[in-house]
Amino acid sequence: MSSTKSTLRLAEQIDASGKLSPLGATKLIEAVEEFTTIASSSGCAQVMAFATSAVRDATNCDRVLDDVEKSTGVRVEVLTGEDEARLTSLAVRRWFGWSAGRILALDIGGGSLELSNGVDEEPDVALSLPLGAGRLTREWLTEDPPGKRRVAVLRDWLDAELAVAAKELKAAGAPDLAVGTSKTFRSLARLTGAAPSSAGPRVTRTLTSNGLRQLISFISRMTVSDRAELEGVSEDRAGQLVAGALVAEASMRALSVDTLEICPWALREGVILRRLDVEPTGIGRVDAGVATSTDPGNPGSAGIDIAPSGRASARS
Repeated sequence: MSSTKSTLRLAEQIDASGKLSPLGATKLIEAVEEFTTIASSSGCAQVMAFATSAVRDATNCDRVLDDVEKSTGVRVEVLTGEDEARLTSLAVRRWFGWSAGRILALDIGGGSLELSNGVDEEPDVALSLPLGAGRLTREWLTEDPPGKRRVAVLRDWLDAELAVAAKELKAAGAPDLAVGTSKTFRSLARLTGAAPSSAGPRVTRTLTSNGLRQLISFISRMTVSDRAELEGVSEDRAGQLVAGALVAEASMRALSVDTLEICPWALREGVILRRLDVEPTGIGRVDAGVATSTDPGNPGSAGIDIAPSGRASARS
């Protein structure tokens, strides 16, 4: 298995009218072409291309996707926010297994925050809120570093925005396990003492509310360039790290969660797992570390993810 990523920053290419700019559309086409070529050269039989909030929220979404298909032959599927939450929940469930009981899952993306709660592969509650780290950075934290008062105001605003969703999620039942997925949570956990990625995906990593609160006090006083020097923080993520941390903190506070366990599987894996589950060629159920198949000769599938933070990624 291989993984390739490219930073597109599509959310920054949305103009005042809500349209994805010609430059953004061109970047998207080039990324799909590049990753389709990678998938083909890797021997993948299928390509699954999907986009999330950056493309979904663009007012010219359909036109852009038509242009992508015309240029590349690939039709990019746009996931709804609820789809994102449900597919991420599936990935989390498969990683931790049935013995984990009721799982509360949180996923902070560039454009939206996905939340779910359930005991099955289909969660009882799946929600998506426009509280992504990139979105809030552009709308709230324009100074570098962000002002102390601005951070305080954003904290209060997030508490209000999460109140209704938190009530619905809590009503579904108290979780046996609370989980954070995707790069934002992995970076925050690393910065508060979790094991580095070199330790492997099966090392238990956690993020605590106390550690997160202390981290926010530290990174909110740093410039973007200084944050980019921190271990576990990529240059393209450094700018939205404070907003991501504030969303994580507010979500944990609203849901009365003191500790999150970090899951290495997220949306992309959920999309691939769902496809493999229904694959007519013989690939069966896939869990963490276990894949069953009645067709050993099947060369597999590739997923292309056009994420709201502007990061395109392919896994084959």
